[in-house]
Amino acid sequence: MTAAVLGVERSVTGRRWQARGGEGLAVERLGLAIAQRYGLPEIVGRLIAQRGIDLDDVERFLEPTLKAELPDPSLLKDMDAAAARLADAVERGEPIGLFADYDVDGATSAAVMIRYLRAAGAATLLHIPDRIDEGYGPNLPALQGLATAGAGVVACLDCGILALETLGEAAAAGIDVLVFDHHLAGPELPAAVAVVNPNRLDESGVYGHLAACGVTFLVAVALNRELRRRGWFRERAEPDLRTLLDLVALGTVCDVVPIAGLNRAYVAQGIRVMSGRGNPGLAALADVAKLDRKPDPYHLGFVLGPRINAGGRVGRADLGARLLSTDDPVEAAALAVELDRYNDERRTIEATVLEAAIAQAEGQGDAAALLVVGEGWHPGVVGIVASRLKDRFRRPACVVGFDNGVGKGSGRSVPEVQLGAAVIAAQQSGILLKGGGHAMAAGFTLAIDQVEAFRAFLCERVAADLAGIAATATLSVDAALAPAGATGALVRTVDRIGPFGTGNSEPRFVFPAVRVVGAGVVGENHVRCALVGADGGRLKAIAFRALDGELGTALLKAGSTPLHVAGHLRADDFRGGDEVQLIVDDVAWASA
Repeated sequence: MTAAVLGVERSVTGRRWQARGGEGLAVERLGLAIAQRYGLPEIVGRLIAQRGIDLDDVERFLEPTLKAELPDPSLLKDMDAAAARLADAVERGEPIGLFADYDVDGATSAAVMIRYLRAAGAATLLHIPDRIDEGYGPNLPALQGLATAGAGVVACLDCGILALETLGEAAAAGIDVLVFDHHLAGPELPAAVAVVNPNRLDESGVYGHLAACGVTFLVAVALNRELRRRGWFRERAEPDLRTLLDLVALGTVCDVVPIAGLNRAYVAQGIRVMSGRGNPGLAALADVAKLDRKPDPYHLGFVLGPRINAGGRVGRADLGARLLSTDDPVEAAALAVELDRYNDERRTIEATVLEAAIAQAEGQGDAAALLVVGEGWHPGVVGIVASRLKDRFRRPACVVGFDNGVGKGSGRSVPEVQLGAAVIAAQQSGILLKGGGHAMAAGFTLAIDQVEAFRAFLCERVAADLAGIAATATLSVDAALAPAGATGALVRTVDRIGPFGTGNSEPRFVFPAVRVVGAGVVGENHVRCALVGADGGRLKAIAFRALDGELGTALLKAGSTPLHVAGHLRADDFRGGDEVQLIVDDVAWASA
């Protein structure tokens, strides 16, 4: 085991600080070689080396492009059949039904299809299921409703891979169904004209990291190619697929899939498209959220995404997809305001459930996974609360809201645990009524008398996944800085190795033995302060949602005692300035 960074074996939050990617001569030499070959600052070369990028792959890493990363869509099974059936519908003038999930990935997938098909001259019919009344996944009445309304074919977006019974009934009723999904598949595929999913068991898995919106974009590429082959665009303009990348970037970031390979290109290019504000819905949402700068993955995941999700969580499920697909600025502005209002309502509901969930979780000791339940907990916030518990306790967490003996639950995981696979296994074992998901997130339904059985199953499964992994939680650190060295120029330089997210972590810097001054509470439970180095250099800092934990307590009570402080740097360009702020992740007593 390598030495702990700054000797921190246990921080105030109980974590051991370790160098990302290891430390030593090999990383230093590779970082220096990268810097010299590509004319980069030495710190950027080291950061790239720590991320395991080979010397010959640096240019592709720094400039991710669709030209380099986009595969032939036909590599995915059933893609050609899906494109052919959609092209038939376009040529015949058949409306195309879209049944999409109610989260951001589903909304962006729906908007990608609506925008592409509209540009290609086709009509669409959209159905987003109500989270409470219909639940997750396709249901027969909704599919029949789309068919009755005129849909010649129905595409299930971000759902359907495990809906064997429902899609079997739809096939028996003569409904042509296509499935465009990314969730983990079972051994049996649903009855459908085509099932496009990189996580089918008979796929290579090379593109298994894609979100559903990324899969849907590949469907649009394949359909565009098929329509071009049939001569559809001889007398009409061919759609510009690049204009859809802002939607793909948003869904990819919000679904917390790895920002690597094709996803990295999707996000990098999509953010550039989003900066042009060509999508009226995204532009209106940015205005409502007071986002007046170039967006980055943080804004997609924590500013825009929650507002898109709010409709499906506590409001009207179709609002997000409607916002993202409209070309009417007036309609977009009204929908954005409505979603912002629902997001405020969601925060209030979430705070109440989170307080009760934390109290339950604290009583579960060192269980390998957390399972908390509550009568009447709103199903629209259980996923967010699970994410909060996962971050707070650093282990997989599932949260279930019960109504009349039936619970709707959601779980969030840590990188070492494939939560979706665990939930699918529990469903196949008869413990859950329904269940599915992917590595980092899952959803499920269970009867109240199966709570303890599911708890035991989940803890046993997670404990097996974690066997052999160090029991002590860790925090990866990239480099040490003095407060005076945290400049706007440094932040812009570091941004060159973005976009950041799962699979390409944002660099974390540690500031050794700094004094904390001016610490105080802002907002509901955030702690703001300034860090002062030995040379007098100062850096603004904030720890979000830290007031009630060890992190907030340490910052507020540090006084003259020096602290090692770790976190991420952010540009703080309010009113055109060039200042920097540290988002604090952890601290350790320098004198310990």
